[in-house]
Amino acid sequence: MNNLELTHRRKNPLTGDWVLVSPHRNNRPWSGAIEASNETKLPSYDEKCPLCPTNDRASDTTNPDYQNTFVFVNDFGALVAEQSQQISEETNPLFQAEVANGECRVICFSPDHSKTLPELTASEILALIDSWQINYIELSKSYACVNIFENKGAVMGCSQPHPHGQIWAHEHLSTEVSKENEQQKNYRQQQGSSLLYDYVGHELEHQDRLVVENSHWVVVVPFWAAWPFETLLLPKESIQSFSQLTSEQKQSLAEILKEITTRYDNVFNCSFPYSMGWHSAPANGEDNSHWQLHAHFYPPLLRSATVKKHMVGYEMLAESQRDLTAETAASILKNASSIHYKQRA
Repeated sequence: MNNLELTHRRKNPLTGDWVLVSPHRNNRPWSGAIEASNETKLPSYDEKCPLCPTNDRASDTTNPDYQNTFVFVNDFGALVAEQSQQISEETNPLFQAEVANGECRVICFSPDHSKTLPELTASEILALIDSWQINYIELSKSYACVNIFENKGAVMGCSQPHPHGQIWAHEHLSTEVSKENEQQKNYRQQQGSSLLYDYVGHELEHQDRLVVENSHWVVVVPFWAAWPFETLLLPKESIQSFSQLTSEQKQSLAEILKEITTRYDNVFNCSFPYSMGWHSAPANGEDNSHWQLHAHFYPPLLRSATVKKHMVGYEMLAESQRDLTAETAASILKNASSIHYKQRA
């Protein structure tokens, strides 16, 4: 693409949404909010943490003395399974509502209170991936949509510093998954191939936005990225859901997850906050060959460890807008060290 430094718009083929790219704005002076840098040294065990081994939780339950990952039903889950009452029928199209049945689980990545994902070993991350897969397979037997995600850092709303993620499963397709399902299905009908499989092939060929790759996976800053250092983690093979991952694919996934999260931390030498999550094909028993498994990383930091991108005003009322090109962001991440800054220090 030519003239990448001109103000322009890019379309997200996964959702149909557009993003406004304004590269010149990254040079403007900043007098806005400064986030607190999250560099507090945490202990490996915190007796007050409800996620640490052997500690009590709000539900009057005691955590086991777990050694790798630990999964439990969220004590304050946003979804409830098998609600007996129904939403009253409403004929007015302006007031539609439906019951949302589901289940929310918490998954502790490690018993160590102080270690975030990039600080775990590849074998420890592999244990996490195994837990993701086990829970995905179990929940997808009952629910069409299984969302595996992590909010890292207080700036992303994480309420507990102990490294953990969540799994929300429900009968309905979430809005983002529904949009991606329709866009991938339409692409399949029009082009006769998989949207994201084709996209991976293009990025591997041109490498304009490629950050890192290994035998089975690739990480890119997507052409349509909205967040400053947003990335997309994709398999090189055709894989529709998390249940299909083989032992080899999970091993290389552990390695690339450690590498991309390490590079994130090394951009500003801080514990880089983000929201990340996996999108799998709906577990609806239909032909989902148009799908490709993938994970999104949405980090908010823009200029430093203390300056974040605020999605407000125009972003809320019009469309997403970014201040540096996807190609620039990819170059910064690609040039970041793959050795964690704490280890280098």
